Amino acid sequence: MSSVPENVSPRVSDVDRDSAVERLQEAFAEGLIPQEEMHARLQTALTATTQAELASALESLPDEDTGPTVVVNAAGGLIHRRGRWQVPRSFKVTSRMGKVYLDLSRAVIEYPVVNIELHLGYGWARIIVPPDATVNYDELAAEWKQPSYKAPQHGNSGGPRVRILGTMGHGRLRIKHGRG
Repeated sequence: MSSVPENVSPRVSDVDRDSAVERLQEAFAEGLIPQEEMHARLQTALTATTQAELASALESLPDEDTGPTVVVNAAGGLIHRRGRWQVPRSFKVTSRMGKVYLDLSRAVIEYPVVNIELHLGYGWARIIVPPDATVNYDELAAEWKQPSYKAPQHGNSGGPRVRILGTMGHGRLRIKHGRG
């Protein structure tokens, strides 16, 4: 006869904790969690040892909407989107020698966080974001030239968060805000 209880919640991994922390950060950025509650939820997620403890940190959050992912693979050429186009939750571009021009300033953006993943060998990328967007490109590894981005002097608020990640070989990423 075993002495292990039958209803023990499985243990969590570091990957589970990291995923929960990222979900909490996104929920906080979307305004779903007040600041005074965020610290306690993060503490719970970071110290959780069981799935039940981890679930308690995420309770009352709506189901995660991963949304569509658009994947574009090209050897070269120009990948171009502008005007009123529907921005997916995740946009992934892989190109050995191509150029990427994404203008989100007049696009339809339904998600509070948009992920743009670039994997460019020798091309350049230019991304124009809405005037009220916040931009994060900390997860982009640039081999040759660092991204060019000048944050607006006025504080951004209320707009989408645009996360740019991936790898840039021998090209350059330029990010700017569109006009309001």
